[in-house]
Amino acid sequence: MPGPDPTDPRFRCVLPFEAVPAEVRLLRRAAASQMHRWGMPACVEEAELLVTELATNVVKHVGEGTSATLVLEWRLDRLRLEVHDRSPALPSVQARSCEEECGRGLHLIAALALDWGAVPTAAGKAVWCEVSVDSGKDCRRIERAVAVLEWYQVKARTVAWAGRSGAAALDESVVELIADLLHWTAARGQDPDDVLDRVQMHYEAELGGVA
Repeated sequence: MPGPDPTDPRFRCVLPFEAVPAEVRLLRRAAASQMHRWGMPACVEEAELLVTELATNVVKHVGEGTSATLVLEWRLDRLRLEVHDRSPALPSVQARSCEEECGRGLHLIAALALDWGAVPTAAGKAVWCEVSVDSGKDCRRIERAVAVLEWYQVKARTVAWAGRSGAAALDESVVELIADLLHWTAARGQDPDDVLDRVQMHYEAELGGVA
């Protein structure tokens, strides 16, 4: 089954930030939350570390207080992390002794990421890296869910959804679809609360297997 369309806005997240230590911590948490929403808990820890290094490099080498942006993109079997800043100076990895702190961030990025690089932009530059995404069961589940929800959205579109963005309307369709399924289980003589409990237990067991 093909992976997500890299141009699909549901699989692209843009997070502006200010290059100060407190913002770097918040940025790391925001990135982790987004990855959990995308259903990729297995690579959260690695990506958090890379986000920290990319953002910290802006603080150290571009300047504290600089405006920058983190872009997350889920591209098929890879998660791409890009940090955009306003400095045109491209970074380079140089040999460093263990006593030298400067330059360790890029060495760590090069060691952890599948690939990394830096490119000039109209406003400055972007430093990027990519990590592997488990393309197994979890990703297939998400793809199936998106396909069902998009079909359901077309079939059950209401006036209340008019004017909403695609992502917001898709969120509404999640609630409506689950409610309809609970009505269906009740009509078949089942207890909806029991069904929800079983689903939650199944979901938590799968998350525990990934961790």
